[in-house]
Amino acid sequence: MMCTMSAAAVAVWFGTVVTILSRSHADRNVYPSAGVLFVHVLEREYFKGEFPPYPKSGDASNDPITFNTNLMGYPDRPGWLRYIQRTPHSDGVLYGSPTAEHVGKATVIEITAYNRRTFETARHNLVINIMATEEFPLPYQAEFYIKNMNVEEMLASEVLGDFLGAVKNVWQPERLNAINITSALDRGGRVPLPINNLKEGVYVMVGADVPFSSCLREVESPHNQLRCSQEMEPVISCDKKFRAQFHIDWCKISLVDINKVVPVYITRPDPGTGILPEYGEYNPPSESLKARDYFSDFLITLAVPSAVALVLFFILGYTMCCRREGVIQLVHHSSIQKSSKELRSMSKNREISWPLSTLPVFNPVSGEVVPPIHPDNYETTSMPLMQTQTNLQNQITIPQQRPSGKWYS
Repeated sequence: MMCTMSAAAVAVWFGTVVTILSRSHADRNVYPSAGVLFVHVLEREYFKGEFPPYPKSGDASNDPITFNTNLMGYPDRPGWLRYIQRTPHSDGVLYGSPTAEHVGKATVIEITAYNRRTFETARHNLVINIMATEEFPLPYQAEFYIKNMNVEEMLASEVLGDFLGAVKNVWQPERLNAINITSALDRGGRVPLPINNLKEGVYVMVGADVPFSSCLREVESPHNQLRCSQEMEPVISCDKKFRAQFHIDWCKISLVDINKVVPVYITRPDPGTGILPEYGEYNPPSESLKARDYFSDFLITLAVPSAVALVLFFILGYTMCCRREGVIQLVHHSSIQKSSKELRSMSKNREISWPLSTLPVFNPVSGEVVPPIHPDNYETTSMPLMQTQTNLQNQITIPQQRPSGKWYS
């Protein structure tokens, strides 16, 4: 019985070890050259056997698999290395152009494959050993903008080979290498509309060892520069050699001769007075420091302003209530308030007097009192204060004296 159990335990242990070993990969080493485009394809078929088979036979390739790539010990990739995978059912691609400063430094990239159906993972390492090359850097570099390609399409070896063949046909160099490939979206381009099979565009930089051909120099002519400024397509004699497969925007081509480029040396300025000198690592204070009591500081901070405010209050009170000038000001202010209050009470009780033209009049001869011209119920606001004698209803005739001395009416 014990032998049977031990045999079963050994079988389980052996199966577990085999499973772990089957899911682990040995490190894969690659040897790119500095200044030359590096492309590494993450094939789904390579990781497909690490996951359990699909329930239906023959459908294992339909598993959606995505990849995560990062520099070992860091959350992201090196700055020169990019990664793209368009859909979970397509292969991933690592690409970039290492420079001379990366030569001799082994770069370990951790690649993790995720099966989106079973949620299982498989991982292996990619060791990138960057080698130096005598051809780097090639002195003459040209960057083309291809409008009808996506970056993953251009990274395919056969498509990139066709493009380099077309460039070599119009340039005729002895050595020609692809230096770098960049998606137009990384240069600020917009995502194309999903109509008419539009592409996002891609920039391809190539380098050669001979000067630029006359065909490539045609872009720099004044006539073509004028057409480009007017957003018109320039006239290039060798465009037909690309047009069958690659639609190049000749207004965006860049020709650089690095032999004529003036190097710019950036010198680090001396630290000024605002920068602290280097004192090494920070050493925190030890735990043996004595505790400090801040209660006395709190009382001083609160008591001093309170005492100053209290002294100012007493000085103001003494000046206003005990000094002669202050008493006079208080009495004067009180008298003004009393007078203004009395005037307000008198203004409430006064009556509005009528104009003289509305008061009762009397006959100077007979002494008879005549009622006012305007009765109380008559609107007087629109009537004049004085009226002519022809408009008076109760006109009074005053006797006048003749020249002979007699009076007449």
